Amino acid sequence: MSDRVVVAVLGPTATGKSALGLALAARYGGEIVNCDSTALYRGFDIGTDKVVLEDRRGVPHHLIDIVDPTAEYTAAQYARDAAAAIGGIHARGHVPLVVGGTGFYYRALTRGLFPGPGRDDPLRARLESIATKRGLAFLHRMLKRVDAASARRIQPRDLKRIVRALEVFFLTGRPLTAHFDATRSPIEGMSVLAVALRLPAEETSRRVTRRVDEQFERGLLDEIRGLLARGVPETARPFGGLVYRQALDHLRGVRDEAATRALIAQENRRYARRQLTWFRKEPDLHWFDGPGESPGTVDAVYRLLDHRLEEVGHRQGP
Repeated sequence: MSDRVVVAVLGPTATGKSALGLALAARYGGEIVNCDSTALYRGFDIGTDKVVLEDRRGVPHHLIDIVDPTAEYTAAQYARDAAAAIGGIHARGHVPLVVGGTGFYYRALTRGLFPGPGRDDPLRARLESIATKRGLAFLHRMLKRVDAASARRIQPRDLKRIVRALEVFFLTGRPLTAHFDATRSPIEGMSVLAVALRLPAEETSRRVTRRVDEQFERGLLDEIRGLLARGVPETARPFGGLVYRQALDHLRGVRDEAATRALIAQENRRYARRQLTWFRKEPDLHWFDGPGESPGTVDAVYRLLDHRLEEVGHRQGP
């Protein structure tokens, strides 16, 4: 049996990746490695749609609830931690299943990230001053001129990542993406069998709207109140993410609950489009049109993986 196989289940939000991952784990004797940047954080459960313990069917899940809300956690760190988890899964004779929708983390794992130059606080201060005086959009346009690929990947409101990309360029004379292209994956040499899910826009919209309603009904606002009561500051990184950012605004009185639900659904639809654009650029993905919990989708993925795993010498699990 080959111990060098990694299966990935990728795609935009609300496509049923978790359900498909669990089905594959049951069929092939797998363990799941989270590839969602928000699910790393402890206490942020409902808004990240973590699979609750009783729904995991006994399948081990890795890289969930490993980071304190106030801690910094990078894609490079994720790649190291995921590679270590994959090594442990192989050592147990199981199949690693990398499941999630954070494309940058998947790329860091499968292609690598360069360590980069250290912080340059004076340079960062100058760049942040420019953003303050001339606006974040101006800084994003500056990035677009020197590193168009990073500008497409980094959202115009993401000051931290815009500053880092510009910092790397000014310190090294090369764009961040050029450094990425010259790096090595921490799982280099392993066979990565990647499947990706996609849905029509109207189905994504329906699923997203339903999921947002379920999040509120499950107690999203109470979860946020509890985090704040335990001393997690509003500036904690996960509070700046999708769902939590809008719900926190609601608790501050920015908008009512109905408008908040609608805004979260709208932002989820936009996020799904960005994810789809990202994953379309990833090489060697096998695309499936249908939700991950659909028997038709599951069977189609089984057929593909049965064939591919046989090619690389893996015996089907229990």
